[in-house]
Amino acid sequence: MSDALLVALFSIAGVVSLCFSWVLVTSIERVGARLGMTEGLLGMLAALVADAPEIAAAVTALARHNSRIGAGVVIGSNVFNLAALLGLASIVAGRVALHRRVIEMAGAVAVWIAVLCLLVVVGALSPLAGLVAALAVLGPYLAVLGLGLERLARLRLPVSWRSWLCTAVREEELELEVALHPSRGGRRDVVIAAVAVLIVVCASVAMERTAATFGARHAVPEIVTGALLLAAVTSLPNAVAATYLAARGRGAAVLSTALNSNAINVLAGLLLPATLTGLGAPSGPTTFVSASYLGLTAFALASAYVVSGLRRVPGALVIAAYLGFVAVLLVIAA
Repeated sequence: MSDALLVALFSIAGVVSLCFSWVLVTSIERVGARLGMTEGLLGMLAALVADAPEIAAAVTALARHNSRIGAGVVIGSNVFNLAALLGLASIVAGRVALHRRVIEMAGAVAVWIAVLCLLVVVGALSPLAGLVAALAVLGPYLAVLGLGLERLARLRLPVSWRSWLCTAVREEELELEVALHPSRGGRRDVVIAAVAVLIVVCASVAMERTAATFGARHAVPEIVTGALLLAAVTSLPNAVAATYLAARGRGAAVLSTALNSNAINVLAGLLLPATLTGLGAPSGPTTFVSASYLGLTAFALASAYVVSGLRRVPGALVIAAYLGFVAVLLVIAA
C-alpha cells in the first residue's frame, strides 16, 4: 500500500470518526435523559462515548503488542485534552467562575488517576493493581454522581461529610445543567448510537493501523505516532465539544468533561487492556508523557482553584506547556 493511500485512508477515517463521534454523543445524551440520569452522571456518560476513538485505537495497539503506541494514544490524548479543553476554554471564555468544591471533588479523582497512570507506566504498580486502585476511587465517585441529592442526603455518613458532598454535587449539577440539556430519546436513538459506536470503532482501528504502518515504514518512533499524531486526532471530538461549550460561556462544564474524559481514558484505554495483554517494559519517552500528564493536571487544577475559575493567562500557559511537551518528546524520541 502506497504512502499516498495510507494518508488518504487515515484522513478519511479521521473525518468519519469525528462526524460519527458527534452523532454518538448526542444520541447517548438523549438516551441518558430518558433514563433520568443526573447531570453529573450524564456528563460522565458523554465523556465516555466521546472517548471512543482514543480507547478503540489504544486497545487495538495494545492487542497487537504495540505498547508504546497504545500507551501513547491514551496518555498523549490526556495531555492534549488539558491543552485543547481547559487551555482553549480559558482563552475562548475569558473568565469562567468555578465552585471550589467541584474542583476539589473532581480534581482529587483526576490527580489520583494520573498518579496511578505514572506508577503503572514506570513499573512500580502492575496494571491490575492500578486498575483496582482506580476503581476504588472512581467507583464511589460515580456512585455519588448517580445517587442524586435526595438519596445522597440520606446516606449514613458524618454530617459534615454528607453536607460537603451534597453541596459539591449540587454545584456540579448547576454547572452542567445549562451545558447538558438534551431532549428525551427513544429507540431510534439507541439504534443510532449502536451504529455510531460500530463506525467510530472501525474508523479508529483504521487510523491506528494506517498510522502504525506509515510510522514503521518511515522509522517514526512509536511513541510519537501514538502520543502526538493519534492522540490529537482521536481527541478532536472532545476538542470540538469544548470549543462549543466555551463559546457559550460554559467553561465550568468543560472542566468536568476534561477530567472525566481523562480518567476514563486511563481506565478503559490503558489499565483494563494492559491487565489482559500486558504493557511492556518501561521506557523514557512513555514515562515522560505520563509525568507530563500528571504535572499538567496538577497545574491546571491549582490555577483554577486559586482564582476559583478559568482565566486566559493560565490557559495560555497550559497550551504553551503542551507545545513544550511536543518539542521535548520529539527530541527524546529521536
